[in-house]
Amino acid sequence: MPTLEREVEAYLRTRVEQAGGICVKFLPDLVTGMPDRVVLLPGGVVVWVETKKPKGGVVSEIQTYRHRKLRSLGQAVEVCWTKEDADAIVERYRRKEAEA
Repeated sequence: MPTLEREVEAYLRTRVEQAGGICVKFLPDLVTGMPDRVVLLPGGVVVWVETKKPKGGVVSEIQTYRHRKLRSLGQAVEVCWTKEDADAIVERYRRKEAEA
């Protein structure tokens, strides 16, 4: 049975919490295309994360636009397709916090 997007999202939330952070579901009322989650890790690390199902998930044009806009503002944005991606995202940004 294929992994569902909600399973990837739940796994990301668990990994972030294990790292001492908070994974907030972001539900903007009037701004379409924003990432699904805001990951807050120790040390002031903020990462916007778009979760997608591993097979067949698509980043839409409006999502691509929003990701580009956030990055132009100096924000970290990641797309998380798998549980392995979730592990890699958490580890990458924990290392950045440790280096700071």
